Amino acid sequence: MTQEDGDLDSLVRKRIRALRVAQGWSLEELATRARLSQSTLSRIENGQRRLALDSLVTLARALDTTLDQLVETATDDVVTSPMIDAARGQMRWPIKGEPGMTVIRQRMTEPPPDNPSRMRAHPGREWLVVLSGTAILMLGHRRFRIETNQAAEFPTMMPHAIGAEGGPCEILGIFDRDARRGHQRDNGTGDGGGDGSGEGAAQDPGH
Repeated sequence: MTQEDGDLDSLVRKRIRALRVAQGWSLEELATRARLSQSTLSRIENGQRRLALDSLVTLARALDTTLDQLVETATDDVVTSPMIDAARGQMRWPIKGEPGMTVIRQRMTEPPPDNPSRMRAHPGREWLVVLSGTAILMLGHRRFRIETNQAAEFPTMMPHAIGAEGGPCEILGIFDRDARRGHQRDNGTGDGGGDGSGEGAAQDPGH
């Protein structure tokens, strides 16, 4: 066994124990869920028994995770710097573990548009939280006021737009692959911004 293999072996054993403890389960409880003997599970956690693939699959299922996540190795690119669009007051981060997911932080100063034709609709889902100030979400014919630390989640097939109320606001949004593609199609590019009016414009976040 190489040092790298030994490190992974140790990591997997520690991860099994950590996941068990996080669930508040004893050795007996996890062993019962995984249909293993308590002594077998104890030897797996303590490094006294070889890690067999069938046991790992069973343990992953019992711990409500996947085999890939259970044996996932550490990565060097833990920290990610944002892509900055200063003209629109945006920062963007891809979520590496979920390809297609994007996090966007944006500052807004203008209210949402009064004209329904400026609202957007596209496949996908979006989730956002207001970091500071107050935001107004227009969703179809409804108007939602979102205060600091409140969040909103909505289907993007409903025409929608968001803007500030009573001064600047800052939001953090998470967009799935379909929602992000919808924004890109609306703009004709991956970097466009709502109605094209630049920083602080009232817009569908992520445009």
